[in-house]
Amino acid sequence: MKSAVETLSPTRAKLTVEVPFEELKPSLDAAYKAIAKQINIPGFRRGKVPPMVIDRQVGRGAVLDQAINDALPKVYTEALRENELEPLAQPDIEVTKLEDNDLLEFTAEVDVKPTIDLPAYEGLEASVDDAVVSDEDVAEQKKALQARFGTLRDVERPAAEDDFVTIDLVAKQDGETVEGAEISGTSYQVGRGGMIDGLDEALVGLSAGEEKTFGSELVGGDMTGQAVDVTVKVTGVQEQELPEFDDEFAQLASEFDTAEEFEADIRTRLGNGKRLEQAAAARDAVLEALLDKVSVPLPESLVTEELAARRQNIEQQLAMAGITMEKYLEDEEMTVDEFEADLDRRVRDAVAAQFLLDEIAKKEEIGIDQAELSQHLIQRAQQSGQDPQSFANHMFEHNHIPELVQEILRGKALAIMVESAVVTDESGNPVELKNLQADGTIAEPVAEEAAEDEAADAAEAPAEDAAEETSEEA
Repeated sequence: MKSAVETLSPTRAKLTVEVPFEELKPSLDAAYKAIAKQINIPGFRRGKVPPMVIDRQVGRGAVLDQAINDALPKVYTEALRENELEPLAQPDIEVTKLEDNDLLEFTAEVDVKPTIDLPAYEGLEASVDDAVVSDEDVAEQKKALQARFGTLRDVERPAAEDDFVTIDLVAKQDGETVEGAEISGTSYQVGRGGMIDGLDEALVGLSAGEEKTFGSELVGGDMTGQAVDVTVKVTGVQEQELPEFDDEFAQLASEFDTAEEFEADIRTRLGNGKRLEQAAAARDAVLEALLDKVSVPLPESLVTEELAARRQNIEQQLAMAGITMEKYLEDEEMTVDEFEADLDRRVRDAVAAQFLLDEIAKKEEIGIDQAELSQHLIQRAQQSGQDPQSFANHMFEHNHIPELVQEILRGKALAIMVESAVVTDESGNPVELKNLQADGTIAEPVAEEAAEDEAADAAEAPAEDAAEETSEEA
């Protein structure tokens, strides 16, 4: 076999492959055997029909077609390997010459990974926000914990923010009740949101027995987004009483004896969470710093495909939440053009980041073992709410394991970059990443080899988020 490559663009190549007929012999023999089992020729047992008889009865052309179809994938794969090309999509193959018993020639045009001059990625500089736990953060967390142990008390007054009300609600269009848009005896907390626009404003000031009609839009069903008149009637108002945040409450809600100890623990946990958020921001900032140092050619077909996938994912998420795209853009204060431009930018950055991380993984000769793959399968199953074994079976059956392996490699590559980066917060303080644990705590420095393993574990989780951005998010 001989092959030659023509570079059509930085991300597209054309292979021209010549295959001598002697190399097609295994596929020709297999084609004759397969056809022999499918036809009945008087005087010959099924499966024992000689090739010359098949040529006469079925036609040499049919045999050649079957043999070529069998041989092409193997020959094409070998040609890719010989020319060190990494395909990104299915090829456009055309048989350009077929001389029986002499030569087969075909061309294959395919999108390929671009050749990248990898810039220096050690010591990249990035800045992130300060990881500050405010008194308001602590107060909000304390209130949420108190609410878990709160009690409701009936009150004889108009409903106010945070009160619990029992309501009857009906939506009408042109005076007719909308099917499925009528509820009664439902408990709702004023200000919680998530039911129908305008409801919270209508409820504030209503006492038991009073009702109010307001205009809104449906957020579910076949009439999503259509204007309706909604009438809500309050049948009961309850005020939530929260327990005091004292020593008794600390002993009830935690393992601590005093409120002071409990509050200190809350602040510590919030700080750990802020530190993890800061680490995720550092990861993104370091990756962005690398992207700024290099221009990565992108295959437009891959970008277009990813744009369509992400757009569909966003629309599905909005539909599940009962929100129209128009309402989403309104809430985000974005125009359609701004939304599309932002999505296009994020997709291009994500695809470019993939290519860069692949190159780093190759340069660093990063590998994975079975334990890492198993752990990654479990994590992905948990993220999607699936049974780990069922998820793993699906991945193996549909040949998605190479994709998961690539995710892990990219995560490790990003972890290497982040560990070597110089990251500071807005106040100029260095951000500790090397000894950051998965729970947000900072470990004591340990032996170098062990430290590398622990830092990789802590960085890999957020790193994998970026590595997956081509198929999810962003």
